[in-house]
Amino acid sequence: MNQHYINLVQRLEEIAHLNGVMSNLGWDQEVMMPAGASESRAKQIAALAGVIHERATDPALGDCLKELQETSKAGAWGAIEQCNIQEALRNYEMEIRIPKRLVQEIAELSSRGQVIWVAARQHNKFSDFAPVLKRFLKLKIEWAQCVLPNLQPYDANIDLFERGTTMAMITPVFERLKQELIPLINAIQSHSYHPDTTFLRGTFATEKQEFLARKLSRDIGFDFDRGRMDVSVHPFCGGSHPTDVRITTRYSESNFIESLYSIIHETGHALYEQGRPHQLGDLPVTESSTMGIHESQSLFWERMIAQSKSFCSHYFKDFRETFPDNLRAVSLEEFYRAINNCTPGFIRVEADEVTYPLHVILRYEIERGLFDDTLSVDDLPGIWNESMQKYLGITPPTDTLGVLQDSHWSGGAFGYFPSYTLGALYACQFYQKLVQEQPDTEQNIALGNFKPIKQWLNEKIHCHGKLYSPQELIKNVTGAHLNPDYFITYLKTKYSEIYQLS
Repeated sequence: MNQHYINLVQRLEEIAHLNGVMSNLGWDQEVMMPAGASESRAKQIAALAGVIHERATDPALGDCLKELQETSKAGAWGAIEQCNIQEALRNYEMEIRIPKRLVQEIAELSSRGQVIWVAARQHNKFSDFAPVLKRFLKLKIEWAQCVLPNLQPYDANIDLFERGTTMAMITPVFERLKQELIPLINAIQSHSYHPDTTFLRGTFATEKQEFLARKLSRDIGFDFDRGRMDVSVHPFCGGSHPTDVRITTRYSESNFIESLYSIIHETGHALYEQGRPHQLGDLPVTESSTMGIHESQSLFWERMIAQSKSFCSHYFKDFRETFPDNLRAVSLEEFYRAINNCTPGFIRVEADEVTYPLHVILRYEIERGLFDDTLSVDDLPGIWNESMQKYLGITPPTDTLGVLQDSHWSGGAFGYFPSYTLGALYACQFYQKLVQEQPDTEQNIALGNFKPIKQWLNEKIHCHGKLYSPQELIKNVTGAHLNPDYFITYLKTKYSEIYQLS
């Protein structure tokens, strides 16, 4: 083996291990850390970010990559090694353009911002969070001008999560979704029939919800020997390695469906993480693809599988036995229709699959306006409420239920939101291919046999890590480029049947 490549592997794995420590610090901050430790944790994270930046910009790494780039051009490497070299080179060239001061300031603000956001959300005071948001915008624009100066700043931030995707690609898709989904939502809301959902409200013991959450997560395939489940303000999937995957949810005693489907969603993320090819080492090729592909895995399980009638039929007995006071007199059909109820709401993470894309589009349009300076941070509460009224016909009564509901901006994650709806499009297209290749899929779901589905996802998506771009992956798996028609047709067909639309 080429000595330069051996040196590269050693350096990349050290960086990966340090990033793993950073991930666990972030998980601890949101799940376990005492509130009084926020200042010290911010300093710890900033210090570690500085160390990682030094390793990632070490001139010796650059010399190593320079040597390997020459052999790479000569076609001396296989696909796996080629991917590691190209990803490492891209990351190195980006990192050396970023001043250490900027890296540390972003890391420290991310830590402080999360704490400030939590407090602002609790007290319904957007004005307390606005300075963090303004500072983040300046830092992320500076970051974009450093790393990808040929792109518009917002495109550079999107690229961080969705490689190769730009506003020019996203905007037409989102405009099409608005054109198709807003009339569908209006037709549903104006129709005389609406499923009864009253039995989904009541008092549901947290310990019973947690038992169900762990059972479903394990049934689907989450390996608790290589992961854990906890509670946080905002559900997420974290951890440091495929052998250490950490998922969280939140429980509401008045709504067991929210926590149940939240944990299924995060389990989808976790299965992707546990399915990554870590046997190849802690190297770029083993990393997950874009956030859109990652989100496709969570939505695949949450929407395509767990909200299906087949899934409901398998678990309905468990649900009824766990919460008999609410579900004793409810039929399977009534339960299925209730959990697929389409009603515009204020909270994105609680939104149904028809209204959810409008929540994402609203955020995308706000971020785009903030970056091109056509929108002002101070005006966001009003802009948010106007867009909610325009797209979903409702106006949030508080900023806590509106502009302050998401944690993403508190960590500077601009450009992340589009991945959610891109993920929904990917998930639908993947599912259509799965059913084509495995015609007995619905029967397997009804029997609680999820192994063929998990294996298909492992083989088609998870095990490839970062070997393919999302555009290549969707083409390899489904034989077609990303096409929103699959998603639009799926929603129209499903909800026309549920709501008895003509």
